[in-house]
Amino acid sequence: MNRPRDMPTKTLTVDASHPATTPRADTLRMGANTSPDGRTIGINSRYLTRDGEPWLPVMGELHYARVPEAQWDDALAKIKAAGVDIVSSYVIWRYHEPRPGQFDWNARFDLRRFVENCAKRGLYAFVRIGPWVHAEVRYGGIPAWVVDQVPTRSDDPLYLQYVQRFFAEIAAQLKGLLWKDGGPVIGIQLENEYNLTGPQQGPAHIATLKRLAREAGLDTPLYTVTGWDNAVFPRREVAPVFGGYADLPWGTSTAMSTPSEVYGFRFTSRVGGDLGAQTHNSEPGDADAVADETPFLGAEFGGGVPTMYRRRPVLDPDDIAAMLPVQLGSGVNLYGYYMLHGGRNPPGDVDGQESTASGGYNDLPIVNYDFQAPFGANGEAHPVLGKLRPLHLFLQQWGSELATCDVYAPELVSRGADDLETPRFSVRADGDRGFLFFNNHVRQHRMSARQGVQFAVKLATRTVMLPAEPIDITSGTWFVWPIGLALGGARLRYATAQPVTRLSTPDGETYVFSATDGITVEFAFEPGCVTRIAAADSRSLLTTDEVNGVLVARPTPGSVFIATCSDDTRITIITLASEDIERLSVLPFDGQRRLVLTDALAFERDGELVLRSTGVASFDLDVYPPLQHAPIATHAFVEAPIEGVFQRFAVSVPRVAFDVGVTRLRFAQRVPSIASGGAARAAVEPTPESFGKAAAWRIDVPEEALSAPGLSNAYLSIRYSGDVARLFSGADLIDDHFYNGLPWQIGVRNVTIDPQQSLMLTVLPMRADAPVYLDARHDPRSAISDQVAEVLGVSWVPEYEVVFSRHVGG
Repeated sequence: MNRPRDMPTKTLTVDASHPATTPRADTLRMGANTSPDGRTIGINSRYLTRDGEPWLPVMGELHYARVPEAQWDDALAKIKAAGVDIVSSYVIWRYHEPRPGQFDWNARFDLRRFVENCAKRGLYAFVRIGPWVHAEVRYGGIPAWVVDQVPTRSDDPLYLQYVQRFFAEIAAQLKGLLWKDGGPVIGIQLENEYNLTGPQQGPAHIATLKRLAREAGLDTPLYTVTGWDNAVFPRREVAPVFGGYADLPWGTSTAMSTPSEVYGFRFTSRVGGDLGAQTHNSEPGDADAVADETPFLGAEFGGGVPTMYRRRPVLDPDDIAAMLPVQLGSGVNLYGYYMLHGGRNPPGDVDGQESTASGGYNDLPIVNYDFQAPFGANGEAHPVLGKLRPLHLFLQQWGSELATCDVYAPELVSRGADDLETPRFSVRADGDRGFLFFNNHVRQHRMSARQGVQFAVKLATRTVMLPAEPIDITSGTWFVWPIGLALGGARLRYATAQPVTRLSTPDGETYVFSATDGITVEFAFEPGCVTRIAAADSRSLLTTDEVNGVLVARPTPGSVFIATCSDDTRITIITLASEDIERLSVLPFDGQRRLVLTDALAFERDGELVLRSTGVASFDLDVYPPLQHAPIATHAFVEAPIEGVFQRFAVSVPRVAFDVGVTRLRFAQRVPSIASGGAARAAVEPTPESFGKAAAWRIDVPEEALSAPGLSNAYLSIRYSGDVARLFSGADLIDDHFYNGLPWQIGVRNVTIDPQQSLMLTVLPMRADAPVYLDARHDPRSAISDQVAEVLGVSWVPEYEVVFSRHVGG
């Protein structure tokens, strides 16, 4: 964006010149950290290490018990393709020991098979063993027969006997799968949100749990606990992990949330705001007291939020994506999502959800746990995934460099979460290199636009001004820009584009960057490191000039240029517009890692390139570098002429369609006012008897549509207006949904539908005076005077799959 030269400039300054803190070893007593082949996982006071090198991984939560076991391998392959390194999962005790001494590790409860699948897909595993896990499950996952007998979450002797037996069973399942045995399990999380300090409680209880886990054989490189909400734990025995959520569905307000703290950089404390702990502690907790001994690790940065009865926020993709530059810029050295992949509570467990009726703080659906996560309850990709994946790829490529960087606050720091005027940014630096993190997005609140901005970053030996000319930054913009980044034989002084990944190709190194919307892309090269810059093809638009002795290249988004370095090597730089970067995956295929641009969900599975497209029977695929061998595919494709550097394919899939019949069975009766109560003293879910007043419809789906021939899946997409919807196959509840305005998607391969039984949909009416929070964009109450329970549409949506394989003769 060109600006008149006489407009005022606002220089945003940060002093990052003092040396980064030297990491200290041996501040934590962890477990066996060396695998049989000599590989190591370590931790120091500042970051994790892998084989002795700094490591900044991405971790994502998937609850194996909430996903059909037949879909685990598929789900993990998609997670791997999303740029995630570690899969974390709760071991939910109530599912595994429903009756004393009778354990179930079969089917979707087969922890061993799940972890083996993690290893198969090249993923590390972090096992969160509790025994109290929360997970929006009744009693935090502790079986009712335990709760009925003993004081839980304490050193009560009988409780510890039960825990010891449970941990021994977990250890038996994981035998041979721990890191020290050559397996993928690198960590154990103990308890969750533990802030209890009564008799037989406090830090000593966490120490007891760690001892019991180790005695059972759960010996891993890492032991963690959650550090928020005034958590307590024994110093040096565990590393606290942190998090934050874009909205608070466990809150009690029926109004739109005030600005969330997750969009403001943390310069004084790692502890976020309210994360929904079920217990309370008036003391400050232990997390900040050990900040100089432990790295800033995350485990629950919300990949979405759950839908709870009294609050039902709807998130936009940027609401989640804007958290990454903020948390990384605050010093996070492990970015952990909760949830990364949604799911459903196991079939038949009709009273296992957290509810006020069973003493919980919140009311959750009986079955559905979609979480608006990057991968939903059916494993479908939600739009936020395209925003997050480029940052995951960035961390895989440059996380080791970021991990060693300290956090430096700007000269002018925001006054707090509700300060929407002061610019929000930070620098993480180590010597004369680092990254600039900027955020101008706050969910549901408009940040001030920034006019005429330049950044002045004082490093160890110099000050870098960027960009070359002042820029305007609109509300909602966020980015990560590099300073002093080495690109092969060249070195950037700075770039006003976000680094994404690096590829080694037969023609040399290729670097991929993402343009920041509305801001001219600049690559400023240090003097003398580059001798020539040229566009790679006729479609690429590029200008260059010299600014204060620095060579500055300005490609337009979508352009590719080649820089010849002073050592005669060449590097290729691809700059993609944001709409293309959200379509980007980096996957191994035909002998090397390649860029894959497509609107479909793309992932690698056993050497094949898998593409899935929901509802669209044809789509494009762009690949770089071009394939060395002509591929074969399960469906017809056409290779289009190369545009720029990308090889292009157009894929056609035979369209499949089925009609769904919807027949009203009964109208809703008038429902009573929603009651308030429970521990939160707020709206509680209607009583079971109330659901007899729900409106009902029969849904007729052809039997062949349930088997979805030739498809990877198919979805019943239900649009309705009401309060609570439930879907039954015969008498079995197979899914449910608290109305939030989003389409309700039910994968026919994700639930058990008996083709010999009718499907029945019920919708409990939403009253005009319902004291619940709904996003204003989806709130029907302003248009009704009494109550509403209507089905707006039910459709059958196919999920097409195309598989590309390397030609056998290639």
